[in-house]
Amino acid sequence: MDVMRYTVVDDRGAVSFVAPCEVCTAMVAACSEDPKDLQDLLDKADFYYRNLKEYVLNGLAIFDERNMDGEYEAIHRELSENLSQRHPVFRVVDEMTRETSLRPVTAGAIIFNLRAKRIVQLDNRFKDIARNGKVTVFDGFARTNLTYNYQLPKSWKLVP
Repeated sequence: MDVMRYTVVDDRGAVSFVAPCEVCTAMVAACSEDPKDLQDLLDKADFYYRNLKEYVLNGLAIFDERNMDGEYEAIHRELSENLSQRHPVFRVVDEMTRETSLRPVTAGAIIFNLRAKRIVQLDNRFKDIARNGKVTVFDGFARTNLTYNYQLPKSWKLVP
């Protein structure tokens, strides 16, 4: 299964995770609803791609438990020892996590900067992101027959 790295930037910082390529369309559709922060983005994207919110929030809970008080040896070890497509969900907290958050996996890397209302396609080998399109609902087990149209507001920028 092809996967992409997704990094989400909001006023609280940045979070990075690896997930299936189809998550990309769900997150772009969620951006069409102008999410204010990571939690809001996940709430909206979870409608289109079930279990995404649970995956990311559970991953952050594990990250926070293992990487407390500026001690980041646990995440450094995970990022060094595992294949990039198996990296856990993590917060960007230092130079190593920042660099990793920008590194593509099998199908690429995309940044969703909610503060700047910008989607940056660092390396997108899945499919080009468009200002409008269709998203097919994934119910947690399989793609369904439900599709929804989305359109990004003019305030959102796509790079490149």
